[in-house]
Amino acid sequence: MPRSAWGDLPQPVRDAVQEQVGAVAGLVPAPSGNHAHIAGTLRASSGPVFVKGARKEADRDGPEIWSLRNEARINPHVQPYAPRLLWTVEEAGWLLLGFEYVEARHADYTPGSPDLAVLTEVLEAFQAMAAPDAVVLQVERRWQPVLADVSAMAGGALLHADLNPANLLITPEGRACVVDWAFTSRGAAWVELALLIPWLLKAGHSPDQVARWSARFPSWAGTDPTAIDLLAWAFAESWRRRSSADPAVPWKAELAALGQQWADHRRARPPGR
Repeated sequence: MPRSAWGDLPQPVRDAVQEQVGAVAGLVPAPSGNHAHIAGTLRASSGPVFVKGARKEADRDGPEIWSLRNEARINPHVQPYAPRLLWTVEEAGWLLLGFEYVEARHADYTPGSPDLAVLTEVLEAFQAMAAPDAVVLQVERRWQPVLADVSAMAGGALLHADLNPANLLITPEGRACVVDWAFTSRGAAWVELALLIPWLLKAGHSPDQVARWSARFPSWAGTDPTAIDLLAWAFAESWRRRSSADPAVPWKAELAALGQQWADHRRARPPGR
């Protein structure tokens, strides 16, 4: 998604933001992410602030605005893991969220990385958390287009649902900070692990290594293997369809291929076969 620069924002939006943070000298764009029209670190007189924002579609909430509202609603319930939401600005057809700035680096998921221990601690904490009422997305609905029965993925656990390494920040002190809660959902706890597997494969883990790593979590070990197989197939098929519909976006094809690698390892087949 093409990103807007600070100067591209309407003047009323910039004025409203500067009422919150003081004079803004510029914005350093975020290096990753694709669900906001503007994202990056504001260099403000009161100190750096991370900002995410999107413009409405003909005076209505499009998917980017909806995801920002979702993230804002959930933020108080996922402390201390998420950067605090400091303010919101809704002006001139734009919605912007300002978050506390965290000096940190993206996690490294490659085999042998010490960051995998941090990831494990975060997952263990999340696995024990029930989704608050503010979480309205049901993760199983992602696969309704390809599966007649998604009940195995349903549940009441809190799922970040996108723990790719760009969304797990690690401070110089070793503290974990999880960002981009736009698609936080409720569901079965083991689904969080299933959604993480493609990112571990991309980082260089073999399917056997991923299988052994996942087995340490009680939610995974206690799940019917046929349910895991079903989701492995559904994940790959969903991203295959998205990639086919949008072949100009390479990361969709990459997720389809990573999902298929895991599905092949598990010898997962379409339902009924």
